[in-house]
Amino acid sequence: MFDNGATQLDTAAAQETVLATRQTLVNVEQQVLFAAVQAYVNVLTQQDVVALRQNNLRLLQEELRAANDRFEVGEVTRTDVALAQSQVAEARANLTDARGALLSARATYEEVVGHAPGRVSAYPPLPRRASSLDAAQALALRSHPRLRAQQHAVKAAELKADSALRDMGPSLNLSANASHGEFHDTAIDSDDFSVSLNLSQTLYAGGGLAAARRAELARLDAERGNLLSVQRSITSNAASAYTGFDTAAASLVSSNQRVRAAQVAFEGVREEATLGSRTTLDVLQAEQELLDAQTARLSARATQALAAYDLLQAQGLLTAENLNLAVERYDPEIYHNQVRNAPAFVTKRGQDLDRVLKALRKN
Repeated sequence: MFDNGATQLDTAAAQETVLATRQTLVNVEQQVLFAAVQAYVNVLTQQDVVALRQNNLRLLQEELRAANDRFEVGEVTRTDVALAQSQVAEARANLTDARGALLSARATYEEVVGHAPGRVSAYPPLPRRASSLDAAQALALRSHPRLRAQQHAVKAAELKADSALRDMGPSLNLSANASHGEFHDTAIDSDDFSVSLNLSQTLYAGGGLAAARRAELARLDAERGNLLSVQRSITSNAASAYTGFDTAAASLVSSNQRVRAAQVAFEGVREEATLGSRTTLDVLQAEQELLDAQTARLSARATQALAAYDLLQAQGLLTAENLNLAVERYDPEIYHNQVRNAPAFVTKRGQDLDRVLKALRKN
């Protein structure tokens, strides 16, 4: 009937623990979605690399044919032909490596997403970023599930500490017993009924209750310290992700400029080679520089896409709800309402789980 409020506080602490676990689940959702973004971007990047390597091999084969033709008329030496042959062989090996990397990326995608990738042809639209670093950090401190989970953990620890203090107080218990007896060799029946009300108070426990109270206070201090640590970590991660996104965007601009310059240089060197003012080695070096610039641009584009979604994750916004994804969403509130007043095997969720387990045992 009365335990100085300890049971009520324990119940509230358990509810806070449930809320903290829900936020932990949201953080896991973020990690799963970011892994899916990484897998998608990796498949797209490796596809582009394969296409780039194929085009590079085609250009080098044309250079090899041109070198052979020029060798036939005495314009170049056997060394020039050998250089072109070496570059073609290297391009074939690089193409094989790129195709292997693409197969590995597709396998990783299937592992993360659950099915093989379909037609992957374009980068996902980049989400809008916060207007400033301060805005990004403020948003992270308001929205990140890690921080919300730790806030609930602190509240649960406060309630447990208060409960430990209430355990030192008195408790009042009400008990009732009823019995009915029949004697077969007589016609006598008996009915007994008793009610008792007990008031108890612990007078001495060898310091156990006080030690339990101090232990809960120490846990509360630890949770509060962890909350400060989580706040600083989230602020730092948001700043790092925000800066990383700006850096990736600037790197992509530079990579585009490099590709344009390398393309102009390659076309000029190749034209000069046809006029005899450039050697085969000059053409091959220009082609390699163009390939390196195009590869760097692919890497910069992938880095920018990942940085954008990494910033969302750092702010606690990389969720199916925030991204408005057309997927079935798990609602912990609905599940809680289904199981709060009934044993698990009676609820719909429990029955669904039983059917799944039976199907697994049959298989």
